[in-house]
Amino acid sequence: MKAAVLRELNTSLRIEDVQVDNPGPREVLIRTGATGVCHSDLHFIEGKYNTPMPVILGHEACGTVEAVGEQVSYLKPGDRVITCLSVFCGHCDRCLSGRPVLCSSTEVLRSQAEPPRLSQGDTPIQQFAHISSFAEQMLVHEHATVKVGDDIPFEQLALIGCGVTTGLGAVLNTARIEPGSTVAVVGCGGVGLNCIQGAVIAGARRIIAIDTVETKLNLAREFGATDVVDASGGDVVKKVKDLTAGGVEYSFEAIGLKETTEQAFYLLAAGGTATIIGMIPLGTKIELDGPSLLRERRIQGSIMGSNRFRIDMPRYIEFYRQGRLKLDELVSERLKLEQVNDAFEYMKQGHVARSVITFD
Repeated sequence: MKAAVLRELNTSLRIEDVQVDNPGPREVLIRTGATGVCHSDLHFIEGKYNTPMPVILGHEACGTVEAVGEQVSYLKPGDRVITCLSVFCGHCDRCLSGRPVLCSSTEVLRSQAEPPRLSQGDTPIQQFAHISSFAEQMLVHEHATVKVGDDIPFEQLALIGCGVTTGLGAVLNTARIEPGSTVAVVGCGGVGLNCIQGAVIAGARRIIAIDTVETKLNLAREFGATDVVDASGGDVVKKVKDLTAGGVEYSFEAIGLKETTEQAFYLLAAGGTATIIGMIPLGTKIELDGPSLLRERRIQGSIMGSNRFRIDMPRYIEFYRQGRLKLDELVSERLKLEQVNDAFEYMKQGHVARSVITFD
């Protein structure tokens, strides 16, 4: 199959021929239908997070099951699925306590004694985030998939695999905001826009979008923001506190920077909660003024929207069918696999919500 392979940091991905193994027990082989290009992938290209190489990146995807291995009961060939990097074992303490997103069981991986899922001759190719979707096929554990219907195009389904689930989930699952709440979202890329959508669905009365790019602020309005703040002019905390008479009840950081993480905390009113979604680079330290905590302000992390994806993703699909969730509008660029490096350039320029790679 054709795949986009990363061999060195800060270099372009190369389109190469890669062998994919047959599905083993509990595994499924999927023909990739579409994959979104997420900022998380760029973090690994730039070395802000570490991954072994050579590796096939990509993790926000959907497709059609081509073959299943032994012991697979959930899927059959021909099923359409969304993949999710939050692969779960189903019986560890985290899974059984209702937090499968935190499952860390290694039984969903192949052992060192088994052949690799991806290879070139005798050389293993690393699988990224249990998925590796920048490829024509994906070989994954069945617990990295959710079965969906065939009435929604692949390019919309793919976005549910990460950006939508991360943004909506941070609001609905991690923070669990209350109807009538005041909300600020720092960063209006793909995840931030979905935080805004989550706040709309949850019934927030005031949603303040913060970014430095005018096009993203315009998108934020389209996705439901009641107010926008241009961060390029500075004084963001003051502007938000002026708008809200003292700060918001909930804030969400969707960029992954020290400055904006601290900013999200200081946007809060007394008793407020800041939820940090962005992937802050390794080694970065966050500094907060101690007395600010005395008014019961809280800061917390969120991974993949604290999802239970086999429950959450079908709900998000139904929101889309009902016209309550915007997916079409998230797709800024439609590309082919050979254009994957263009997608990262568009991302760096800061003018896209999501680029989606489609496979014919």
